[in-house]
Amino acid sequence: MPLSHSITARLRNGLAGLLMTLSCLVTAFWLGWHGLAQLDFGYSVGYDLLEIDQHIQRFGPTNQYRTGFGDTSREQHLTLFGQIVDAIQNQGEGLAEIQYYVHHNGKNASATLLREPEVIHLQDVANLISFFNQAAIVSILVLVVLGVIYRRSGWRPPTPKQILLGTLITLAVVGLFLLLVGPTQSFYWLHTKVFPENHQWFFYYQESLMTTLMKAPDLFGFIAVLWGIVALILFGLGQWLLQKLLQAKR
Repeated sequence: MPLSHSITARLRNGLAGLLMTLSCLVTAFWLGWHGLAQLDFGYSVGYDLLEIDQHIQRFGPTNQYRTGFGDTSREQHLTLFGQIVDAIQNQGEGLAEIQYYVHHNGKNASATLLREPEVIHLQDVANLISFFNQAAIVSILVLVVLGVIYRRSGWRPPTPKQILLGTLITLAVVGLFLLLVGPTQSFYWLHTKVFPENHQWFFYYQESLMTTLMKAPDLFGFIAVLWGIVALILFGLGQWLLQKLLQAKR
């Protein structure tokens, strides 16, 4: 084989392998997200680890727009968070109707959990999830198309060593970025890039029961770690399955 053809083949295989790996990674994070959503992202575990009950008792009474939230129970907190998850997973449907209940002066009372700016923000989150769903569908289609091409053309799939090296380099770059910028600042920077400029996304505990309920940003860090672990496990399983399918005898 001429040298130019050899170089072209290597570039082609390298680009195809990179595209397949990235598509598998997106799919793994997508499956991880929706799998964890069925478990409310482990909120009940994070609730205890982060002592969110004490956080709510401290900041619930300081809210400028709602009263009585500091007296609500753990069970109600889990239910409310679950309702938020269900809503953002379903295009934001029902966000404005989420209510919490309190017993005040011998009477039962209810109030909406979210103010309009919070509803708008969570609707933005729901829209982002919808976009993520579309990106995942494209990634799955790319995997299918590349799988067919690999099988029919006899191309060599990326080796486990190449996949591991690429994954480690990616993780190292992300880790270095977080180390240099800081996880909190990275979190805030990301918000400025993915949400509309005129929509509020930062809320103080004194103005947002949503933020209080989630002990933001602490809970987000817990969910991010959990999501990352699940996604990387799924990614590894996905790569193993692809290797088996592409190397199987036709």
